[in-house]
Amino acid sequence: MQILYPEIKPFDQQWLKVDSLHELYLEQSGSPHGIPVVVLHGGPGGGCDPVHRRYFDPNKYRIILFDQRGAGQSRPHAELTNNTTQDLIDDLEAIRCHLDIEQWMLFGGSWGSTLALVYAQAHQKRVSALLLRGIFLGRQKDLDWLYQEGASEIYPDYWEDFIEPIPENERHDMVGAYYKLLTGDDEIARMAAAKSWSLWEGRIATLQGSHRVIEHFSSPHLALSLARIETHYFQHKTFLKPNQILDNAHLLKGVLGIIVHGRYDMVCPLDNAWSLLKAWPRADLQIIRDAGHSASEPGIIDALVRATRTMAIRLSQP
Repeated sequence: MQILYPEIKPFDQQWLKVDSLHELYLEQSGSPHGIPVVVLHGGPGGGCDPVHRRYFDPNKYRIILFDQRGAGQSRPHAELTNNTTQDLIDDLEAIRCHLDIEQWMLFGGSWGSTLALVYAQAHQKRVSALLLRGIFLGRQKDLDWLYQEGASEIYPDYWEDFIEPIPENERHDMVGAYYKLLTGDDEIARMAAAKSWSLWEGRIATLQGSHRVIEHFSSPHLALSLARIETHYFQHKTFLKPNQILDNAHLLKGVLGIIVHGRYDMVCPLDNAWSLLKAWPRADLQIIRDAGHSASEPGIIDALVRATRTMAIRLSQP
């Protein structure tokens, strides 16, 4: 069983201004001359974490972390203006050009896998490989599973807590109802809704409940950006066309990929990864039998660390 690499500190930290409003937190660690890899965090709105540096051999990789618009240390926090999927794709290109990188590997989980896939479909020549975890295709069925009916039947006790802030006559559209609370003027209601929204995801993210994960999702700073930005994106159907990722999967034909997905993922069911594999057969799907959605679960860590080692070998070959 593989474990994370030791803790490391960045050799570069900065804020990159990408428009008149948004500044992105950006850092680099590992080897300045290593294989460039950019980490795409989940949510949207989740932000990066220092642990994200530790999936990679720091002697072989140039590890790039950044917080997407409104998330983590990026400014302004939890901002929804000029915050769309296309904006995030453009930001990736701005970062790549700013760092003078010709081609890079994308490492993304959950929403990070969504962003990695749509970026790769738009900029195939800039992508050396994709290493994805907990695939989220952003289809209406995927949103309904998590926020209407599906996961609610697996976790009815947690679901009761999730729907409690929403009036009964609005529960047919949980995303819309939460979006209204999270963009309203009542600050107390807004923060209560943010914690409730974020806690639902944190509670079901692991196969076996994790106090550390739940505490992470309960943090007010994270909860606010996660809840506001997720509902903003999901209210707008992730700013993607219906079935966009699968319909454009042919654009990934020449892209090397590894997919890691927990069999008991209740946030993004395995159907997401299976459907992607059918449309992108060059990818290698690894189903982790004793894991859910979180990248912190031992089986997922093991598979991701092994995958980064495999990719380092493949990408170093002429």
